[in-house]
Amino acid sequence: MGRKSNKKNSRNNKKGHSNDAANLTRRIVQFLDTNYGVEFNSKQIIKKLDIRDSLSKGAVEPILAKLLESGHVSKNPRNYYSSTKDPSFIEGTVDFVNPRFAFIIPDDPEKSEGDIMVKEADMKQALDGDKVRVMVNPLKSKFGKPEGRVLEVVERARDEFVGRVEISPRFAFVVPDFKKMHKDIFVHRGDLEGAKHNEKVVVKLTEWREGDKNPTGKVIRVLGEAGLHEVEIHSIMAEFGLPFEYPEEPNKEANAISEKITAKEIKSRKDFRGVPTFTIDPADAKDFDDAISYQVLPNGNLEIGVHIADVTHYVQPKTALEKEAFNRATSVYLVDRTIPMLPERLSNGLCSLRPNEDKLTFSCVFEMDREANILKHWIGRTVIHSDRRFAYEEAQENIDNQSGDFFAELTLLNDLAKKVRKKRFNNGAVNFETVEVKFKLDDKGTPLGLIVKERKDIHKLIEEFMLLANKFVAEFIYKKNKGKDTFVYRTHDFPDMERLDTFSGFAKRFGHEFDIENEQKISGALNKLMDEIQGKPEQNVLEQLAIRSMAKAKYTTEPKGHFGLAFAHYTHFTSPIRRYPDMMVHRLLDHYLQGGKSPDPDSWEQKCVHSSDREKRAADAERASIKYKQVEFMSLAEDKDYEGIVSGITEWGVFVEISETKCEGMIRVQDMEDDYYEFDQKNMRLVGSKTKKMITLGDKVKVRVVNTDIDRRTIDLEFADNDGKKPRNRAFR
Repeated sequence: MGRKSNKKNSRNNKKGHSNDAANLTRRIVQFLDTNYGVEFNSKQIIKKLDIRDSLSKGAVEPILAKLLESGHVSKNPRNYYSSTKDPSFIEGTVDFVNPRFAFIIPDDPEKSEGDIMVKEADMKQALDGDKVRVMVNPLKSKFGKPEGRVLEVVERARDEFVGRVEISPRFAFVVPDFKKMHKDIFVHRGDLEGAKHNEKVVVKLTEWREGDKNPTGKVIRVLGEAGLHEVEIHSIMAEFGLPFEYPEEPNKEANAISEKITAKEIKSRKDFRGVPTFTIDPADAKDFDDAISYQVLPNGNLEIGVHIADVTHYVQPKTALEKEAFNRATSVYLVDRTIPMLPERLSNGLCSLRPNEDKLTFSCVFEMDREANILKHWIGRTVIHSDRRFAYEEAQENIDNQSGDFFAELTLLNDLAKKVRKKRFNNGAVNFETVEVKFKLDDKGTPLGLIVKERKDIHKLIEEFMLLANKFVAEFIYKKNKGKDTFVYRTHDFPDMERLDTFSGFAKRFGHEFDIENEQKISGALNKLMDEIQGKPEQNVLEQLAIRSMAKAKYTTEPKGHFGLAFAHYTHFTSPIRRYPDMMVHRLLDHYLQGGKSPDPDSWEQKCVHSSDREKRAADAERASIKYKQVEFMSLAEDKDYEGIVSGITEWGVFVEISETKCEGMIRVQDMEDDYYEFDQKNMRLVGSKTKKMITLGDKVKVRVVNTDIDRRTIDLEFADNDGKKPRNRAFR
């Protein structure tokens, strides 16, 4: 009996040993596959896999021998083993979300199951925005995403950073302002260019040797004392690679252009100088891109002309002006200044449609009836003479008071614009009326107060006629050859339904229904929601969340539609003084009007991609300058409790938008001492492990400002009680 039992145990032991060997084989193969390109000897494999029992240790060499025989691994003359499996390689862009790991966004999404997570130790000194080549591991990370390892940095996104100098007796570091640059930059004392402790500088990376924890750099520009307005704005400009001045050569070219418009040039154009014409722009504007003309035709219909500055008449191909305009691609509007695409001589002078001056324009002219039905349209080069320059406020007053210059024409145009707008929304356009905040600054740039910009009828009047011109220009070219002719379109894809579903959940937490079951009625559901939230505390938060759930508009030669505007085809024709794509549109449009054949689309598509990238850079820089002023404004604001609304939740903290100032700050989870809060990502909320107290998107809260950081452009908040006391970090519901 005992002997029989021993045989049975022996069989079980063999079976168990077989299972252990198979498991160990699987672990070794997986380890070598994951570390493709790296060689290990048997002792290193034992250590890396934390193999401790002697039986398993002894099995490693025989297993490697079998794997070598089967071709799963290779061995070099020094008895080091490596994987022979062909790994998956992907190129993409680094999104360095925090100091511990980054995500690589694949250039070709179809080659990956999603973004690839890479631990900081496997980044191979890649930085945020870099183009990298990644090896994708067979296992997924704990986030459910593919995990990988950077093999090489294909292209650096930047090698210059803005930061604050910290000097010690033997060396110095620059602490970067950029939130996604998680490494301080070492600077030798001799490479400081005279920078003093705590000054803001621009530092250029010069070296980052394998094994070094930090890169080495050299100061190339000293900006000045941290915290000063001019220094901080220059820091933002340098951070985003924005130019500080206009180069000499294009300026020289601009200054050499004659102001005189020849009789020959006028004769080649349609003459609108005798038609009542005016511009309507912000009170502080100096560059007037667009003008509107108005007249009643003999048949009783109305002729509305949308006249756009003819920039490409002055900015010729293969000139320094053209090269600089392309490089900038857009004017940038920071909180206190404009960084123009064109030199002032053109933007504020020759091209600007100033009153009482003959000006060269490119026009889209509509014949409309009184119900805003478009009966005919004409597109071509023109000459105009603006009779009046209106500020928005002044033109609105003339409509409201039914008096003043052109009040009858403005009133009729306003009525037409309302009818055009109504038709647009009936066709499925989305009505995003975002809240725009402007700072009132003193002479030193200190924020004195906030002004919430109000969009009135006059703003919408100009918007509708510009949209109309952009639409008809795009449709004119598309219909000419069924979309086969190369052109620059402004496209906006249908939103991702998964993102919309998430947004729908957010809206419900604010007490609003957003039905996405019928994809054909998405725009109508969005408009209904936007109407419901007008004037409510959650308006700004939900508008921003809605916009984030949408696809991003872009420039492309592909003749796709524009979801947000509900246009089958759309372009940017109306702002060539401040946008390079509009110049591209003018050139192509004139080329086709002259009977030219369609050019090769590849070079035009490259220009579109560049313009979209520059547009994003400009928007990011503008947001950074506003955020800087928000942080400064809140640092000077009254020390009191503020009402706010929870605008975002992450595992690190709670974002709150202060209702009074529209400034957003964060309460860090690590500072919330009343409980241990866990992040419920699915429901976008924090839940207290002991009290089960929930902090959810849309909660109305009271907060206090506890710290502001100009360098990082952050506002630290804490929860406050109803009675105005401030017990440290307690949630109020």
